[in-house]
Amino acid sequence: MGSHRYFFIEGRYGKRLDEEIAMGAQKWVDVRRYQNSERVLETLRSKGYQIVATTPHDDGLLLQDFTLTKKTALFFGTENNGLSDYVLSNADAYLTIPTVGFTESLNISVSAAIILQQLTARLKRSTFDWKLSPEEIIEKRLDWSKKSIKSIDDILQRYEKENQ
Repeated sequence: MGSHRYFFIEGRYGKRLDEEIAMGAQKWVDVRRYQNSERVLETLRSKGYQIVATTPHDDGLLLQDFTLTKKTALFFGTENNGLSDYVLSNADAYLTIPTVGFTESLNISVSAAIILQQLTARLKRSTFDWKLSPEEIIEKRLDWSKKSIKSIDDILQRYEKENQ
């Protein structure tokens, strides 16, 4: 989808990306870690991203009505506490998945999967320029290759030594 970059705010819960749960996905995405919401929002805004907070509350735009027109950073909160007050008060938009029945919200992994699937399908049908540039593709493939090869540092050192 172009969702190859993930930002984790670890101030409250520490490092929680479990490699067993992620099933190796950390090799294929860039993970950036931040200690607080202020810093990650500042970084994303400086790179031209709009901040979209996902929320189960009625003040959000329904997923089916949400349109991607620029670079977007989606924020998902923890299942117990949701998003921080800072993210909610500094978001450019709010996005809601409509639910029916007694459940107010969905599990975070389910919410992320639904939103990313819907937005990916729309991006593929749109004229919005969302794909990586040829240079970014080469850079990403090289990065993925490095993450996939065991002992890559040793191999690169040996290559550099042999080619001096």
